[in-house]
Amino acid sequence: MIGFLRGILLEKEAPNLTVEINGIGYEVQISMNNFDHLPAIGKEISLYIHMVKREDGEFLYGFINKEQRSLFRSLIKISNIGPKIALAILSVMSPSVFAKHLSNNDVEALERIPGIGGKTAKRLIIEMKDKIIEWESSGTNIGPDVDAAMRDAISALVSLGYKQQEALCALICHKDKRLSSEELIKLALKKIK
Repeated sequence: MIGFLRGILLEKEAPNLTVEINGIGYEVQISMNNFDHLPAIGKEISLYIHMVKREDGEFLYGFINKEQRSLFRSLIKISNIGPKIALAILSVMSPSVFAKHLSNNDVEALERIPGIGGKTAKRLIIEMKDKIIEWESSGTNIGPDVDAAMRDAISALVSLGYKQQEALCALICHKDKRLSSEELIKLALKKIK
C-alpha cells in the first residue's frame, strides 16, 4: 500500500499528474484545490496518497495534507460516494469549510457540489456530522501540542457521553492556551454543566 510520495513533478493536466521517483512515473489524481497549489514541472512534490484497487486497475489519489486524505477516506465509505465525488467535494471546499456546512445543516451549499443532489447532501449531513471534529479544527490555528491535548480531551468527553460538536464548542475558546488534556476536560465539564 502506498501512503506517501515524494518525487519530481513530470506532468500535470487537471486532475491528473505524474510524479517521477527513481525512474518510475506514478500517475496520481488530485482535487482542483490541490492542483492550483502544485509546484512547477521539474520541481519536487510531496503528496499523501490513498490507493484504490479495483478490477480495472489501481488508482492513486493525492493530497497536500493528511486532513484532506482523511476526509476523502471518510467520504468514500459512504454509500454512493466514490472517489470521483469525494474529489469533487475537495475541489470545491476545504475540509474545514465542508465541516462548517455539515454543522450548519447547509444542504444548499452541499448541493452546489457537482454530483451531489439533495438526497446525497442530506445523507452526508446525517452520516458525517459526528465525525467533523477533525476537519473543523483543520481550519484553525491550533498548535500541534495543544491540538493533541484538545483531541484527547474531546475523545474523553465523547466517551463520557457528550457529542463531539458539544465537546468542541466547550473547548474551542481554550485553543490558544497551552493546557493539558486533563485541564481542558475540567474546563469543558464546567462549561457544559
